[in-house]
This record gives sequence, structure tokens and C-alpha cells, in this order.
Amino acid sequence: MTLPLSILDLATIGKGQTAAESFAGSVAMAQSAERLGYRRVWYAEHHNMSSIASSATSVLIAHVAAHTETIRLGAGGVMLPNHSPLTIAEQFGTLETLHPGRIDLGLGRAPGSDQNTMRALRRDPMSADSFPQDVLELQGYLTGPTRIQGVEATPGKGTNVPLYILGSSLFGARLAAQLGLPYAFASHFAPNALKDAVALYRREFKPSAQLDAPHVIAGVNVIAADSASEAQEMMQATKRARVSLFFGGGTREFTDDEADMILDSPQGQHVSQMMTYSAVGTPDAVLDYLDGFGRHANADELIVAHQSTGTEARLRSVELLATAAGLARV
Repeated sequence: MTLPLSILDLATIGKGQTAAESFAGSVAMAQSAERLGYRRVWYAEHHNMSSIASSATSVLIAHVAAHTETIRLGAGGVMLPNHSPLTIAEQFGTLETLHPGRIDLGLGRAPGSDQNTMRALRRDPMSADSFPQDVLELQGYLTGPTRIQGVEATPGKGTNVPLYILGSSLFGARLAAQLGLPYAFASHFAPNALKDAVALYRREFKPSAQLDAPHVIAGVNVIAADSASEAQEMMQATKRARVSLFFGGGTREFTDDEADMILDSPQGQHVSQMMTYSAVGTPDAVLDYLDGFGRHANADELIVAHQSTGTEARLRSVELLATAAGLARV
């Protein structure tokens, strides 16, 4: 594998599992990723989703960092319009102070939730409009000078936590290019604009103090298993779980037959479309897919979401891919 590999851990709460068990799985995954040679592990901010436990993203990062030693950890990402830039600067400044040289801060502008949850977060519906200004304000708190006279982040000032812009459209690509920041495209669930967004980012990129050349991270789903049939079964189980999430409100459980009927319907095709970029199969097959996807995405780094529904299966996928890719074990 010629491109660095990182992991997006969705902190999944599986069927019959508790949030505490999900967190234990996240620690185990990060420890495995560290030992096997992955570059970083990121966690995404989601709210009001019964199957995702990473809502308090910075707290989860702190917990995992305390149980690992060297691997980079970060947000992939924090939905900045849900927060004040000063609060995020203080949180990630604290993380960087406690774990020097290991913290990343990916930023998105989506709510990470539905409209009712957005109101519960006390988020202004127009808050996304100020995302570019909020990114600059946050950057000022971390790298200086502050953009609000007399206000500094403590901890935070001078920590220089690296920022990444996350997106699934041309908006994020253009902003990342203008600010000279790395760009992470969410192709693992929003594949449509991948090539256009990456091309725009590379074309319009302006060097900055943080980054002198474009850096693209592309998301891709992975299910690596000991046999192709086992991997395909896990893929189908993952799609069924998404049916419960999107069509059952996270509370109604569908039988396998019901979920498969929905997946075969026009409405259910959206679930399959979201997972367009998925490497599923034996380790060699997964590696071949990722090589081709890296070229297709014109990426500098791949961040993989191991999608198996059970913790043990995800950990096995993490190990199988690392071995096939020849990552450097610690």
C-alpha cells in the first residue's frame, strides 16, 4: 500500500451493546491501530443517534489517548457551528497539552443531527453561514494572534493543533484551499462530489503556515474478513443496521427480511448509494480495491471506516488490512 492508512472509528453501539462496551471497543481499536502502524484514528460528532457513541467527541479522544501512547487521535470531525470557537480551542488545547503532538482537529459545518436535535443543541439555523469566520477565529486561538482582542484560549494558545476541513461538497474544498488546510472528503457516506471537490481543492490551494502543499484524505468503507462470503455477509448486516437507523428512527428493529425488502426498494437504494466506495472481501481483494480507490480519489491518505457490526469483526478487519498493506508494526 503506497498511501498512509488511518481509521475513522464511528464508536458504534451494536445490537444488544451498551455505550460503555462501545467505548471499550474504541480503546481496543486504537490500541490495535497503534500497534499495527495506522497513522491516526478519528472520531465524529453525532447527536441523537442510538447507535453512535461519539457525541462528546473531545471526551472520547481524551479517554482513548489515556490508553494509548503514540498514535495520533482527533475529531473527524467537530461540527463547529454547534459550538463556540473558543470552547473548542480550549478543549483541543487541553488535549494537546496533555498529549503533545498527537491531536488533530477536523472541522465540519453540518449539524451532525436532525432539525429537532439542532434546536436541542441551541444551534441557530443560520450558524453554518459563519463557518469560515469561525474557523479563522478558532485558528487564531490555537496559533495566534487572537481575532478577538483580549480573548485567549487557556489552554490552547500556542498549541498549534493542526486543523483539517471536512466536507462532502465543493464548499469545503474551496474553503480548505483558500485557508491552506488539509481537506478530508466524506466519500465513505457521501460519494457523489468526490472527484470534483478534490480537483477544485488541488487547483485552488494556497500554501499556508500549516501546509505548503495540498493534502487530501479520502474516506472509504472497509470490511476485511478471512473469506469473501463472510465479508459479504457482514456488508449485508451493516446495510440492515443502517435501515434501522434511517427508517426506524434508531428505535424500531426490522427483521432481516423486512430490512432486505427496504434495501431493494427505491427508498432503500439510498443506503447502498451511500456505501458506493466500499472495499469488501479477503485482505488481498480489499487492498486491491483501496489501491484503485486511492488513484480514483487522487488522495494522499485514506481514512477507512471498518464497518462490521461486531467489535471482534471490526478488530479482525483492522488487523487483516494492516497485514495485507504491510503497515509497520510497533
